[in-house]
Amino acid sequence: MPTDDLTPPEAARWAARAGLPLAEDRHARVAATARHIHSVVSVLRELDFGDVPPAAAYSAHSDHFAEEPRHDAS
Repeated sequence: MPTDDLTPPEAARWAARAGLPLAEDRHARVAATARHIHSVVSVLRELDFGDVPPAAAYSAHSDHFAEEPRHDAS
């Protein structure tokens, strides 16, 4: 089901199904938040990362990163 069409009652039903019952006054806010998250993720799915290695290959301790000089607080 596309999240663009998620109604407050459906959001409440999905939350309850996941074991997260919602107070009735939160149904609309949760539905709106889910729609927003879905729109952001949709944009991210369209990005072409090409040859970018996965995050697990990243090392903050690589030699190609220059260490910032320390500044004494004296």
